[in-house]
Order: sequence, then structure tokens, then C-alpha cells
Amino acid sequence: MSLRRLASGRCMACLERLLVEDPRIIAERILANVERVIIGKGEAVRLALVALLCQGHVLIEDVPGVGKTILARSLARSTGCTFRRIQFTPDLLPTDVTGVSIYNQKTGDFEFRPGPIMAQVVLADEINRATPKTQSALLESMEERQATVDGVTYLLPQPFIVLATQNPIEYEGTFPLPEAELDRFLLRIHLGYPSQRDEVAIMEAQQLAHPIESLEQVSGPEEILAIQRAVKEIYVDPLIKDYITALVDVTRRHESVYLGASPRGSLALFRACRAWALLDDRDFVTPDDVKQLAYATLGHRLIISPSARVKDVTPADIVQGCLQRVPVPGGRPDRHSRAPGGQPSR
Repeated sequence: MSLRRLASGRCMACLERLLVEDPRIIAERILANVERVIIGKGEAVRLALVALLCQGHVLIEDVPGVGKTILARSLARSTGCTFRRIQFTPDLLPTDVTGVSIYNQKTGDFEFRPGPIMAQVVLADEINRATPKTQSALLESMEERQATVDGVTYLLPQPFIVLATQNPIEYEGTFPLPEAELDRFLLRIHLGYPSQRDEVAIMEAQQLAHPIESLEQVSGPEEILAIQRAVKEIYVDPLIKDYITALVDVTRRHESVYLGASPRGSLALFRACRAWALLDDRDFVTPDDVKQLAYATLGHRLIISPSARVKDVTPADIVQGCLQRVPVPGGRPDRHSRAPGGQPSR
């Protein structure tokens, strides 16, 4: 992309910052800005940014009122990305998501009216309240970053991320997400209730106005695209790749699992680890990155067997058990054959 094209939509000062600033510094600035609104949930905010930096999507599964919608809005406002919200309901149609072609009597042609999916940050609120037909309207957009309406394909703006929310407690009037759609989410995260101290801080922050109203943009879409390219340069040792594939393979053979993680799960863990390493100011992935992200990337891809479900076995239990079964790479009899810090030498 030429400098003239970049400068056409941004001031020269921003352009210079884009060219010289460390991607990690930009990412840390986004994290700090979002955490002004989402108080006490640093790991969840970090995971949402990881998904954005490695071109993935996020399923936020939690009870109402813990900040799922605010997280999506804060991320969009901090990065200067366009934001659209889709409130999923049983009567929502696929064309309400992707858009529709309307006949114009004056011109005699059909005109495409883009739907809310044509944005950079899309909040799919209560996604499990829509019918499976409407849910499937997201499949092409999430995987191929395009939408096809009446035989015409429209490319989605970049960067593009879907943050979907669902309530895991209330099942009346809901439609469970099909496995094909769950598999397209890079991460599943849980915000959880804040601590008592954090809840007091939330009250004080919203005493006069909601903090998101004064939240400023600290980066731009071009900077996000630059960080996405930087993430792809993070080094992953062959031993780490073997560790990821071995971990995923164990989920497929686990006695409590009816269906394990797919190859898309391996790719998700691979991509997420590179973004996590960049946020940690490293240019290589470690086994600890894999352990840290294993549940968020693999837990929602597992189908637990009926017998294990009766015993209250959870995906977290299974992922933890798989991590214990797979040996960590890099261990050698000679302690001096390791790289500094115990990481596998390159």
C-alpha cells in the first residue's frame, strides 16, 4: 500500500507514528484504553485484543450485566473501527444481517442495501436467540470475510471481527449454536462477576457519566492491520507446533470426549499464541503460551460424551487433563542444551 493512499485518510503525524512505532506499544495503548471502561478484567480484554490481532472472532459467554456489550464498543472506539450491533431475535432474517437488494423503480435496477455485517467490529448480541438459518448467515462472513447476497459477493471491511454474546444460564427461547459455527470462533471468553473492590470502582467511574462516552481513539484501522502483519512474523519453533498438534490429538482420543478439536482448533491455538507472544514483547512462542490459551481456544470445540456429562465433566477439566498428558517440549537431559529461561532453543 502506497504512502499516498495511507495519508489520504489520516494526518501525516498519525502516518509517521504508524511507520515507526512498535506494534506492541500500540497494542498496550489499546489495552490500557479499554481497561479504563472494563475494570478488573485485564485477561478478558487481552484475549479480545488477541482475537483482533490474529484475525479471529470471539464468543463471550456470560450472564447479563457483566460488560459484554461495553467490551465490544470499547474495543471499536479505541481502534477507530466502525461498529455495528445486531440484536439477534427469533424473527431475525438472514438478510437482516448480510443486507438485501431492493428494486429501485426510478432506475429500474436492484440496489444493494448493506446489512450490519458490513462493519469492522460487529457485535452479535445474544446470538443463540436467532434461528439456525439466521445464525448460518454469519458463517461465510466469519470464515471468508465476505458476504454473498443474490449471487453477488461483497468483501467485508478490514480489519473485521465478530464478537458474539450468549447467556449460558437462560435456555428458554434459544437455539444452541451448531458445531460448525462454534468452530469458527477463535476464542471463547468469560468475564465473570467483578470483585467487590472492582465493583466499587465501577460505581465511582459511572457516578456522573459512563466512561465510554469520553473514551478516545488511540489507534486506527491501518495500525491494527500493521500489527496483524507483525503477528505473522512471530517465530514458532517446530517443537511448539508438535506440542500444539499433540495436544489437539489428545482431545480427539480423550475418553470423556465424543468429538475433539478440529484442525481449525490447531490453527486457532497457533495463531493466538503468536499474538499473545507479541503482547508479551517476545518474537517467539513458548510452551507457557500454549498452556495459557489452550482452554480459550479449544474448550468450546469439544463435545463431551453423555456419560461424562452425567459426571459433571467440564471442557476445562478435559483441557487441563490433556495438558497433563502431553509432555512439554524442550526438556533435555543436559540442562545446558536449553535456551535461556528454559525455552526450546531455536
